[in-house]
Amino acid sequence: MADEDQADLDRIFKRFDANGDGKISSSELGEALKALGSVSPEEVQRMMAEIDTDGDGFISYQEYMDFCNANRGLMRDVAKIF
Repeated sequence: MADEDQADLDRIFKRFDANGDGKISSSELGEALKALGSVSPEEVQRMMAEIDTDGDGFISYQEYMDFCNANRGLMRDVAKIF
């Protein structure tokens, strides 16, 4: 991954991780997704279930990166918005 792409992904993670604790909660995910348009609580929970692979209720940086690597096109689009 290019340094510029990594910098974009890090910037996006920090935007989602509003309290800076190194993980994204469902409420942080929901708030950040509002910037992308209307999102329902059900959609947030579905996304959490997909990305939070260890089931601890948070998206860790590694889980986030795994999702990004599997969805590069989507993340390029998100980087344009954030």
